[in-house]
Amino acid sequence: MSQVKQGDTVKIHYTGTLADGSVFDSSEGRDPLEFTFGSGQVIPGLEAGMQGMSLGEKRTVEVPADQAYGPVHDEARQAVPRADIPEEVPIEVGTQVHAHNEQGQVMTLTIFEVTDSHVVLDANHPLAGKDLTFAVELVSIG
Repeated sequence: MSQVKQGDTVKIHYTGTLADGSVFDSSEGRDPLEFTFGSGQVIPGLEAGMQGMSLGEKRTVEVPADQAYGPVHDEARQAVPRADIPEEVPIEVGTQVHAHNEQGQVMTLTIFEVTDSHVVLDANHPLAGKDLTFAVELVSIG
């Protein structure tokens, strides 16, 4: 039976959960996720956990935070005056906002904290600092 190896185009169905069991992403009801194995298109810990999987195999892959989206970086949080937040943006913890960096790229930021005068914006990935679990089914190897 065929096993996944470096350079293969693979398709997987997956469900990603956090330590509390809540689902953060899933391919359920969608086409399988397609990527080139070993190309860095998915987080390193997921690829490492899939090494040697056979076509049709199902596997649970535990991915520690350092092999997923990395640790939370305090320096990625910045306080800005409330007045600098556009009026149409709800100023509530958890709200995602978009901003441009110095290179003109769009960044997604999350409102982390709100005070009377400032809003703390967080540029960390929402899954930074979290251990992840994936239920994976290898549905195609090309």
